[in-house]
Amino acid sequence: MTRVSLEALAEAVPDGALLALPPDNSLPSVALAKALVRRGARELRLLGVPVSGFATDLLIGAGCVAEVETSAVSLGEAGFAPRFSAAVKAGAITVRDATCPAIHTMLQAAEKGVPFMPLRGVIGSDITAHRPDWRVVQNPLSDRPDPILLLPALHPDAAAIHAVMADEAGNVWVGRRRECATLAHASRKLLVTVERVVAGNMLEDERLAPGTISATYVEAFAVAERGAHPVALLDEYGFDAAYVATYARAARTEEGFRAWVQEHVFGRAAQVAAE
Repeated sequence: MTRVSLEALAEAVPDGALLALPPDNSLPSVALAKALVRRGARELRLLGVPVSGFATDLLIGAGCVAEVETSAVSLGEAGFAPRFSAAVKAGAITVRDATCPAIHTMLQAAEKGVPFMPLRGVIGSDITAHRPDWRVVQNPLSDRPDPILLLPALHPDAAAIHAVMADEAGNVWVGRRRECATLAHASRKLLVTVERVVAGNMLEDERLAPGTISATYVEAFAVAERGAHPVALLDEYGFDAAYVATYARAARTEEGFRAWVQEHVFGRAAQVAAE
């Protein structure tokens, strides 16, 4: 575990990497997404865990993304993700359709160190026709016809989350968002932005330890105050609906998106949002 700058954290995501991002209600690092835009990242393959939101749309609009695997891309009450929609219509990105349970199951297989895990709920849908890596087989433990879907283990090259705090030992606290722990265990490296660094070791605190990801799984972290903004961060701050709505309106056009990025990713507004 290493404490680094936000820019160095973005450098730890190489072009072409499979980057896993949690949804807008589960600790995404918008600060790292903006840093990747500033870095000029290219050909990223994004994994929505299990759905994708604001950070994904921003990265797509900035030309950082070649592929998205997810069960949905949405800005919630602000409507469809405009840059994702535009990229799909233009054929600028590849979309690998999935379901929420399927994505979690593939990550759990990686977490457990097994090559695949079974799932039933997808059987009967048309998704399997478009996912040759998902295989429907006969249940080997049944004497009657019993199809089961096998999903391959999924190991993201990197996962990015924003946590409330890290401690001096490099452990990070995610509260009840235990899906972030699964993501940490399944990914080849976990990159974290945090609001602050606190003294001590949270794994030695009976109240904090259950919501803490061990530094063993943390490749590096950077301090980025309000690094989840505009989405909510547990009890720290709420969802900024007005900010997202403004983005959604601007990003309906390429010109509007570019102007928004210049102001909110490269310009003074980016600094104000973090203050």
